[in-house]
Amino acid sequence: MGIAIKQAKTEDEMAICLDIRRRVFIEEQKVSEAEEIDGLDDSSDHYILYLNSLSVGTARVRYKDAMAKIERVAVLANYRGLGLGKKLMLYLIREIRNSNNAHTIMLGAQTHAIQFYESIGFQECGAEYMDAGIPHKDMKMLIDGK
Repeated sequence: MGIAIKQAKTEDEMAICLDIRRRVFIEEQKVSEAEEIDGLDDSSDHYILYLNSLSVGTARVRYKDAMAKIERVAVLANYRGLGLGKKLMLYLIREIRNSNNAHTIMLGAQTHAIQFYESIGFQECGAEYMDAGIPHKDMKMLIDGK
């Protein structure tokens, strides 16, 4: 399996990220376009996950103060269950650590994915809430040595 992850830098690469998000969140999960395209993309770092040169996953990271927030983590339905989401998350965690821009990593996990995020070191840190009609819980990870 040829896996590569890169930061989206060009308009074409951003279009790939948005296409994956549109397919997963808007079409599959029925999130409204207004909620998914939230105006925060320009202030975020975006990443594309490639499998054998096909773009199959994406995520974005926003930095604020000493916190990084991982958002919009998506893997296309046909490619789930292959460990790609874990590879993407571990890559993002490494990137955030190496940036020295954050002491804490936060994310809002869909409740069905909490166990997945716990398996890579995140801990729940709040009550369940609804986001785009989907139950979520906030999760955090403290970065070692910070």
